[in-house]
Amino acid sequence: QVQLGESGGGLVQAGGSLRLSCATSGIIVSIRTMGWYRQAPGKQRDLVARISSGGSTVYADSVKGRFTISRDNAKNTVYLQMNSLKPEDTAVYYCTAFVGGMNYWGKGTLVTVSS
Repeated sequence: QVQLGESGGGLVQAGGSLRLSCATSGIIVSIRTMGWYRQAPGKQRDLVARISSGGSTVYADSVKGRFTISRDNAKNTVYLQMNSLKPEDTAVYYCTAFVGGMNYWGKGTLVTVSS
């Protein structure tokens, strides 16, 4: 059974940093494509970043140069380092795993960036 659990969200001032973590069970993150999505109030859920099994990364244009996705294979955990945060980064952030043609999702963690 695939389970994902996000943590690390919170309230931060604009310009600040946060690191989100996605603890997993039931999968091996090193052989899966893992990703982070976010959903702001009243908006659709959009891709923030993803990392493939080979280590290649993709970022949304809005976060390039500020966010970094990474994984710790020993801990089976995926991270999202977020720097230079802006109020428009405020959203619920979700971890996702692409397994067998399906997306598995965590429950999300709220990030609020104050101006």
